[in-house]
Amino acid sequence: MDKIRAFFEVHAFGVCTALGERLGIATTRIRMWFIYISFLTVGSPIIVYMILAFWLNMKRYITAARRNPLRDL
Repeated sequence: MDKIRAFFEVHAFGVCTALGERLGIATTRIRMWFIYISFLTVGSPIIVYMILAFWLNMKRYITAARRNPLRDL
């Protein structure tokens, strides 16, 4: 069970961590609520999770491109 949890923590998009840091809530609590809500609503929060993951990935890409203006030279 620990190997599975470690795999998902390493390979996840970091949406729950970003929300936890931004809102000041423990990441484990956000993950548990996400799981509970996913079971109750038959997986519809997964769509919201993917949208947030895409947004976070684009945000990292844009900030990385701004940090290094000489990258294209």
